Amino acid sequence: MHRTILLAGLLLAGLSCLAEGPKSTVRGKLTETAGKKPALATAEGKIVFLDGDAETLSVLDDKRLSGMDLELTGQFTAASRFTVGPFYLRSLLVLKNGKKYEVTYWCNVCSIRTYTPGKCRCCQQETELDLREPDAEPKP
Repeated sequence: MHRTILLAGLLLAGLSCLAEGPKSTVRGKLTETAGKKPALATAEGKIVFLDGDAETLSVLDDKRLSGMDLELTGQFTAASRFTVGPFYLRSLLVLKNGKKYEVTYWCNVCSIRTYTPGKCRCCQQETELDLREPDAEPKP
């Protein structure tokens, strides 16, 4: 009985991975549509509407990133709709001067780094956008 349940669970997990579809990458300038939804304007002139988890959407809604070139990893759910991969996988990168940067936020008062925009959890001052090369050394 337990083996049957375990095998059924493994089968369902495997099928759900197949149903997700292949991972894709999309690049473009972050823009905002009339409905205030984040989107990418691709080099081909297409608008790709973006979706993702709450943390990813909070970064995409950060006005300081508006107009920046982004590279997003995830999957297309329709020809003009893209769901960004989970936040914890660092599926969102900024492209600048031929390099890729992670989006982070830094509090100059408390020296606390976060990965979503907002107020510092310690002093409540607004955090600053701090683009970092992946695997870069932390600020002193």
